[in-house]
Amino acid sequence: MKTLFVSYRVSDLDRSLAFYTALGYVELGRVEAGEAGHLAILSFPDEPAASLELVHRPADGPVELGTGFDHLAIQVDALPDELVRLAEAGLNPGPIQHTGGPDGPRTSWLTDPDGYRIELVEWPPGHAAGITAADFT
Repeated sequence: MKTLFVSYRVSDLDRSLAFYTALGYVELGRVEAGEAGHLAILSFPDEPAASLELVHRPADGPVELGTGFDHLAIQVDALPDELVRLAEAGLNPGPIQHTGGPDGPRTSWLTDPDGYRIELVEWPPGHAAGITAADFT
């Protein structure tokens, strides 16, 4: 088994698509389901398949964030360069943090139009892409 993608509901599909395409996602396609809602399927250009689905259900009203979903983590190659690009695209990333100490990953946070938090992560040189069992041994 493997995780296919993350899906969450958005209040305004066009506004969210503008945000996520500025972040770097590309739209793979849409599913129009009338009153049941609208789906936008996204991925990063170098991903082989979808990694994010935005669901817009106008009849449900605006999104109200609860306490169950914490954040979406996205790996970047060069965090300082990415923060400049995102700021130039009109997004508002936070400062670089060194949550794992000076030899750990560098992170920055931003928030999408509905209030979902996004963590940008740059792994230190030589670290595997993503968190693996080796990080806990």
